[in-house]
Amino acid sequence: MKTRTLASASLAALAAGALLLTGCSSGGGGGAGAQGDELDGLTGEIGSKDFSEQYILAYMTAELLNAHGADVEANTKLVGSANVRQALENDQFLGYWEYTGTSWITYNGNTTPVQGAEEQFDAVKEADAENGIAWLDPAPFNNTYAFAIRQSEADELGVKTLSDVAALPATDQTFCIESEFSTRDDGMPGLTEAYGFDASITMLDTGVIYTATQKGDDCNFGEVFQTDGRIPALDLVVMEDDKEFFPSYQGGFTLKQSTLDDYPEVADVLAELSPLLTTEVMQELNAKVDVDGEDPEDVAIDWLEEQGLI
Repeated sequence: MKTRTLASASLAALAAGALLLTGCSSGGGGGAGAQGDELDGLTGEIGSKDFSEQYILAYMTAELLNAHGADVEANTKLVGSANVRQALENDQFLGYWEYTGTSWITYNGNTTPVQGAEEQFDAVKEADAENGIAWLDPAPFNNTYAFAIRQSEADELGVKTLSDVAALPATDQTFCIESEFSTRDDGMPGLTEAYGFDASITMLDTGVIYTATQKGDDCNFGEVFQTDGRIPALDLVVMEDDKEFFPSYQGGFTLKQSTLDDYPEVADVLAELSPLLTTEVMQELNAKVDVDGEDPEDVAIDWLEEQGLI
């Protein structure tokens, strides 16, 4: 899932070379599915972090911009959030999809999230404006941390919220988490303090947590990311964060303000896409890649065509 921490120095050193490698995307503006030519002259690369959701969003964005006259490609080869952000700052990427919580905490150096998705977006938009980076209107989806449990066990335990989980006997408060989450301020230490858990912890790799939670042998509750397609595929249900502990990781397209000044129509074009990208839609699209094994570019193009956007 989304990389929320700064990449290592070694990855940063490789960034320049990695930027030369570009993912494939269909050709420039005016081709099949053309919707207009208002972005004629806009060229460059749409960046992506290194996981399925980001690949899908990059290909969607490139295809949609090209349908309105641009000539851009999706670059899905770069590794690490910090490297992708740096590529934008260095004008090596035209733009990419970022998450509000990542920018607020990782890039802007804040330790406390702003409660409320709209309030968090407004805060990060203002902060990044000082860095010369513009945020277009965000999509509804929120790829935040969450805890999920298999639906059958949720029904048996009668839990819907994290406060419900905290009220369970200690023997039922079993959690599978990744190692990074065990030490983050916005991870298990802060969560335990906020809700008063009396938890038993099992440390697992991120990908294993989903299947372990579905089996229920190692834990009842597994750390997940809310837009992951494996949640519905494995019949898991997410517990409501009723105290709004986790930061909002709402997705929005970011680009240099100077680029937006030159091509303000980018905002209008992407405004056709963003409102359609709910958490449920992203779960479905991510599942096509992570569960069904489909190609992210094919998933992006098929969905855009279904929506009549290209």
